[in-house]
Amino acid sequence: MKRLIFLAFVKVLCIQANAQKQTVNYISVAVLTTQNAKPFGKFAGLFQEVMHPGIQAAYGRNIAMARHHDWFAELHLGYFYHRYVQHGIPLYLNFGYRYKIADHFSIETSLGAGYMHSIPATAQLKLDENGDYVSGKGIGRMQAVAVFSLGIGYTINPQAAGPIKLFAAYQQMAQMPFVKSYVPILPYNTFLVGLCYNFKSK
Repeated sequence: MKRLIFLAFVKVLCIQANAQKQTVNYISVAVLTTQNAKPFGKFAGLFQEVMHPGIQAAYGRNIAMARHHDWFAELHLGYFYHRYVQHGIPLYLNFGYRYKIADHFSIETSLGAGYMHSIPATAQLKLDENGDYVSGKGIGRMQAVAVFSLGIGYTINPQAAGPIKLFAAYQQMAQMPFVKSYVPILPYNTFLVGLCYNFKSK
């Protein structure tokens, strides 16, 4: 029995060592359009209504890899403009799972949370001590953000030293607390398209 436990322990160590050897780092950049709506409440509307554009960059690492499976962690920094509402600057950490369907195609899902800086997109006025209206916008507000994503990717040349992947993702984001009195959570539906480049592996 002890022998079996020891062999199982050695096997786990070997698997972990092999996963570490295959660790891959990557960077990505994407353009996006977003609309505030209930989770999974919009998809076609992202392209038919007023566009709220943005951009997002990420640094990621495959922390465990197998033939058809990856577990990954990503740090995202983005910007989007919601007309008449805000300029949003989210910074969050993502953890996810990727399934490699074939050499070129993959699907993935991820869950993340972090910080968002919200800057009002319209004038904010207040009365000063002389009774005059002055700008009260300030530098914006600190917010929290939670994110869930579903994505698909196509790797152009999987055998290259630094393969490039085209990807698209449908993302659900919740910003909080937006306005505590009547909109404590502001949900967004977002569609992203971008490029990902693997630049280092161990």
